[in-house]
Amino acid sequence: MAAPPDTELPSALSLELLPTDPLLLILSFLDYRDLVSCCYLNQRLNQLSSHDPLWKRHCKKYWLISEEEKSRRNQSWKAIFASTYSDLGRYIHYYATLKKAWDDLEKYLGQWCPRMISSLKESAREEDLDAVEAQIRCKLPDDYRCSFRIHNGQKLVVPGLMGSMALSNHYRSEDLLDIDTAAGGFQQRLGLKQCLPLTFCIHTGLSQYMALESVEGRNKYEIFYQCPDQMARKPSAIVMFITGTSYLEWFTSYVDKVVTGAYPIIRDQIFRYVHDKKCVATTEDITVSVSTSFLPELSSVHPPHYFFTYRIRIEMSKDALPEKACQLDSRYWRITNAKGDVDEVQGPGVVGEFPIIGPGRSYEYTSCTTFPTTSGYMEGYYTFHCIYKDRFFNVTIPRFHMVCPTFKATNPDESAVDEDQDSTGTDDSQDRRRVLDFPAPSGCCPCHT
Repeated sequence: MAAPPDTELPSALSLELLPTDPLLLILSFLDYRDLVSCCYLNQRLNQLSSHDPLWKRHCKKYWLISEEEKSRRNQSWKAIFASTYSDLGRYIHYYATLKKAWDDLEKYLGQWCPRMISSLKESAREEDLDAVEAQIRCKLPDDYRCSFRIHNGQKLVVPGLMGSMALSNHYRSEDLLDIDTAAGGFQQRLGLKQCLPLTFCIHTGLSQYMALESVEGRNKYEIFYQCPDQMARKPSAIVMFITGTSYLEWFTSYVDKVVTGAYPIIRDQIFRYVHDKKCVATTEDITVSVSTSFLPELSSVHPPHYFFTYRIRIEMSKDALPEKACQLDSRYWRITNAKGDVDEVQGPGVVGEFPIIGPGRSYEYTSCTTFPTTSGYMEGYYTFHCIYKDRFFNVTIPRFHMVCPTFKATNPDESAVDEDQDSTGTDDSQDRRRVLDFPAPSGCCPCHT
């Protein structure tokens, strides 16, 4: 409907007439790209988008710059954002996540594993990473490069940053390789083409690799342990136990388990045992809890031989009466694999010991088991006798499950075969014999104790 002839239409509201505070509030919701774009629209927006407090949020969000660091650098928020972007701009989508992970890890290590801090290397330079790409003739993913701009891995020392494992005659401790050492181990051999080692254990020679290209049945940037396929026609065929889909996911998920206490610290080392909170059982005043770990270096898919270790903690409540003190006499295990086959094991003590526990005291030990299937579970009980009275009783060991990681069998000369976690291998007598004959690289361990 047309306006009455005597009504005057309002003129268009000019940006120059809008008050400053509402405009600054609107600009505070923009991302850094849009804030930069506003600089080129007109003089007013150019002035407002340079308002320094607007850049504080972006400095904290993308670069984790604190007030203390700003004071130390004696620069404006906008200048700090610009200078940091000029150096690390290609990593802007990864930097905050990885920097927080490194900061959290350093803080945790400083409290629980202080000697490991000294093994961390300073950041790599951008030109160092470019030189490695030229050397191996392959691009490094930006999340990997970003992490190494924060810390260039660690020295080849023990304990390793990426976790340890110790059994009676097998020890593993993985270092996070610096960029030059990793480049020296870059693989072009059949079976591991274009794979870059991320970790290394000086005791076992074990590495976790990252695939830099989608070749030989691998996905680009997958991270894995390699295991020879003992039954393939070609010795270059391997099985990949996949540990990550990208460097960012692999590293940050590991750090999260460390700093949240999901991985225990034992003798100044990070042990990659996983504890299921449901794997706890209490009988009278005694609580038994279990954590487990899969050992790829002692496992094989073809033939099927999956090696697990478990750590058991037996603890008596501190509120128990002194006369409740008791000694472990024997153990009973019921072991079930993914096919439903059951083994029963009984024996005296645990790992050759007969521990005594009392109020507020605990006992921990480590043992291991193998399955011809990718998963299985164990449960059972310990028999104790009271120290101060003639009484025997059983203490429940909670059922705990063990499942190997997702794996993929690759054969460079044949079509790749994908396997999943529910794969159980074959069941004929010949394969059972080959499972038993499969040599553990560092010897074998006492099982089911």
